[in-house]
Amino acid sequence: MAHAVLLVEDDKSIATVITVALRDDGFDVTRCESIAQRDVLLAERRFDVMLTDVVLEDGDGLASIEAVRAQAPDMPVIVLSAQNTLDTAVRASDSDAFEYFPKPFDLDELTQAVTQAVASRPASQDQAADDDDALPLIGRSPAMQGVFRMITRVLRNDLTVLITGESGTGKELVAEAIHELGSRKTGPFVAVNMAAIPHDLLESELFGHERGAFTGAVGQQIGKFEQANGGTLFLDEIGDMPAEAQTRLLRALQSGKIRRVGGRQEIGVDVRIVAATNRDLTPMISDGRFREDLYYRLNVVPIHLPPLRERREDIGALVRHFLGQAAAEGLPARQALSSGVEALEQRDWRGNVRELRNAVFRLALMARDDVIDRSAVEDVLPQSALDPNTGEKCGFEAAVEDWVEDVRPPDGTLYHAALAAFETPLFELALARTGGNQLRAARLLGINRNTLRKRLSELGIAPEDFGPRR
Repeated sequence: MAHAVLLVEDDKSIATVITVALRDDGFDVTRCESIAQRDVLLAERRFDVMLTDVVLEDGDGLASIEAVRAQAPDMPVIVLSAQNTLDTAVRASDSDAFEYFPKPFDLDELTQAVTQAVASRPASQDQAADDDDALPLIGRSPAMQGVFRMITRVLRNDLTVLITGESGTGKELVAEAIHELGSRKTGPFVAVNMAAIPHDLLESELFGHERGAFTGAVGQQIGKFEQANGGTLFLDEIGDMPAEAQTRLLRALQSGKIRRVGGRQEIGVDVRIVAATNRDLTPMISDGRFREDLYYRLNVVPIHLPPLRERREDIGALVRHFLGQAAAEGLPARQALSSGVEALEQRDWRGNVRELRNAVFRLALMARDDVIDRSAVEDVLPQSALDPNTGEKCGFEAAVEDWVEDVRPPDGTLYHAALAAFETPLFELALARTGGNQLRAARLLGINRNTLRKRLSELGIAPEDFGPRR
């Protein structure tokens, strides 16, 4: 006997395509277009699997899955949606949907999922509330839809996740989403940037230290592992870990225990590890710079974030989102015209989403009109750091390269030396452009105002020196 499939879809063309494909694979397909029709059919007969759209003429097909569970508790449900957001993917996962397919989808993958669903007996769980409107992960591109689906698959387990991708693609946002939407959301989320901590202090930062463990250890310090107990520890730029710290991290992952620097007692910790890197760790393993056994411990569930240039179709949605953020933070309200979005889509965005966000905030601050069109983009934003005619580096990238060549800082000091050299003129430029207004300068830079105030004080920069001349 053919397996019975209930298809709830109000788009007739899509419903026809799915019906033909499933019937060709031997399924008995019954179609309807509304929640009311669905409920009548479920009351009349038994179905082996249901496919449902989210937006239907009489309600939310995803939100009403709980009612479906009451009528058919063991029936797998596959969700189809044109609302290709992380929120929809998470809601589908929280409702215990067997699978989630963003439109457009691959018919072969869909029919295969139906076959697997028919043979499965998924556990029923209560639907979680929809409280995720503020998540900043955005993208309708196929690449980002794949990321959303991977996120939903790790929410109900504690598997270690390794997030890869270029700088500025949003790796920490993915880590935060995994924590905030997962089973550990009531615990702490602790982030550590391996590249920002001097190598000789890294083990103390991760594992803590006892009083007197080394010169300057005037008291006991709790490390990041203990701070994250019961929650999630996000290890960013994992490829920058020195060899000794890699060894201790591997031991902690294997045993679930840590030992503070200078301590004798082993301390049990319960943390989920999410790691991230913008490096290709494979050649580092070959060169002996990264432990192969640690790599396999971290790379249990890989999630790769695509660069912005590989999902240009998402730029329009990101621009609108960032303009909304800018307005909410007190910058002038702007509207992006299609010509402005097209101009932004043509940029290289080697800094990825982070670079785009900063660019949009600059546009919101400095554009002459209320609309962002092509002329506003060309007027406010500098040209690419790479000359398209010669292929030679120019602008800021060339300046950094020249500075490194002239100063030649010792190995291991480049990051901090570069910050010291470029931070002061960068802050002075931001203050000059905003007339000494620290709030606007912080927004232009994309940092917290308190952070800016602290650094200005440490660098001896007086904001009043950049105010309007009298």
